Amino acid sequence: MEKIKLVVLTGASRGLGLAMAEALIDSGHQMLCVSRGQSSSLQQRAAARGTTLEQWSMDLAQGGAVATRLKSWMAAQDGRRLAVASLINNAAALARIGPLSQADGEDLTQALRVGLEAPMLLTAAFLLGSEAWTGSDSISRRVLNISSGLGRRAMASQAGYCAVKAGIDHFTRCLALDEARKPHGARVCSLAPGVIDTDMQLQLRAAAGVEFPDRANFVGLKEKGLLTSPADAARQVLAYLARSDFGSQPIGDVRD
Repeated sequence: MEKIKLVVLTGASRGLGLAMAEALIDSGHQMLCVSRGQSSSLQQRAAARGTTLEQWSMDLAQGGAVATRLKSWMAAQDGRRLAVASLINNAAALARIGPLSQADGEDLTQALRVGLEAPMLLTAAFLLGSEAWTGSDSISRRVLNISSGLGRRAMASQAGYCAVKAGIDHFTRCLALDEARKPHGARVCSLAPGVIDTDMQLQLRAAAGVEFPDRANFVGLKEKGLLTSPADAARQVLAYLARSDFGSQPIGDVRD
């Protein structure tokens, strides 16, 4: 029986997430995608390739509900059919750009829940649900958290996003210590994917300069052609996930 490669991916409806979903479908992975909306193009792509794709339309700000559903879903999977099971926490939300003193409480809460709370809850559900599959070394479990250089470098008017990505990095470090103590622990990494030409970049360039002192730098990246396309970034990220030494370091950057 040919073994299956399974990927659970959040934020697959656009940008880097959509590009990763397309590449994973093309390479024959079985997919579960969690986003606010479903993609008919992804479903058509999977049908054309003969690949299994399941899409959940769920709000990741309600991470507890998504995690509960993921636990049940994983319990129904046959781990004996799997060679690799991966979780990619990709979804993020950018809170209003500006000083923290001007933050809208609901907006900031949404960004923190989508960007940090949901990845932690989904990772817990994924690891617990897949531990029953680890009776031998035949299954490789991997958790890839999409981070950012802004999790490692402070920026004015970006307190929410920087805090989320710094939290992603540090919870991954802790998780790596947890999994290293287990006989068949998961491999984990928090990876910065470079600067990508996505809707988030549009938001940064559109911000008011008086509220966002780094705006000119982001405008310059676009004008100088220094942004990576989502498709190219997806190839780099997925190549990193597939590396034989994935997880040897809990913090990574595709540019290293």
